[in-house]
Amino acid sequence: MTNTRSSITRRQFLTTVGATTVFGIAGCSSSNSTGKMELLSAGSLSIILGNKVGESFEQETGTTFQGEFHGSNAVMRFITSGQKSPDVVASADAGLLRDELQPDYTTWDVVFASNSVGITYNPDTQVGRMLENGTPWYRALREADSEIAMSDPDLDPLGYRTVQMFKLAEEYYDVDGLAQDLINRLEIDPQEAHLLAGIETGDRAAAVCYKNMAVDHGLSFVSLPDELNFSNPEYADHYAQATYTTDEGTTIEGTPVLYNATVLTSADHPENGRRFLSYLLQNRDVLSENGLIVDDRFPRTNGDVPEEVLP
Repeated sequence: MTNTRSSITRRQFLTTVGATTVFGIAGCSSSNSTGKMELLSAGSLSIILGNKVGESFEQETGTTFQGEFHGSNAVMRFITSGQKSPDVVASADAGLLRDELQPDYTTWDVVFASNSVGITYNPDTQVGRMLENGTPWYRALREADSEIAMSDPDLDPLGYRTVQMFKLAEEYYDVDGLAQDLINRLEIDPQEAHLLAGIETGDRAAAVCYKNMAVDHGLSFVSLPDELNFSNPEYADHYAQATYTTDEGTTIEGTPVLYNATVLTSADHPENGRRFLSYLLQNRDVLSENGLIVDDRFPRTNGDVPEEVLP
């Protein structure tokens, strides 16, 4: 993945409030208590790391857990701009975290899971009925007269993977103009953690999302071929054929989905951060039960990972 450091743009990336979703899960105190751990994470992990792993970590260790969730690009911009300094950072794109944070903010990371991109939908909508009647997903998204959403490709790996997936699908299905038609068709929702809320209420028919997000919300999900879903490392060269250039001029190649995490060098509570990552790696069943891909490939280390992190 080609990437360069740059100052905040994107209308100050729709700055701090409103562009991305924030919610604290317990422990809202701003004091530097040794019993606290702060996480800044990819929005697609908000249920798994916030409501499940985070809450159980707090209950079992007595360490106050505080989680905040945004698109991974926004997470990195918050850190590199100095707006936020969490203990633990988790990204939906392993290369993005390494390009943006190493070596200035951390020197290591652990890859702990993968995921797949697909389509989630409300079955009581026109799109839902088309999908359940066997209409190919790209035709249903292209033709249905209802709101379909994607996350912001300038703020979030899910967003640029959506664009890349459309480009791969155009060639895979041999449909001229498909990618641009779909890009023009979908609404951009800058709040990744709320991408599916409209589907649950019936205000939105469908969205492109990761499988775990659909599982988290109990929604119907259309799985895509491995050639399109970014889940299979054997297709890494194929995924790389599709690129996206961000609003800051960074060109990103398609890559398999790899979630990684680290503890920042400047962490206020580094021991608690390492304890949290160790707890995460010891609870792989929770990750797989909630739609992530956790197999013998994981965990994978990069750099000099502290011994207490690894199970």
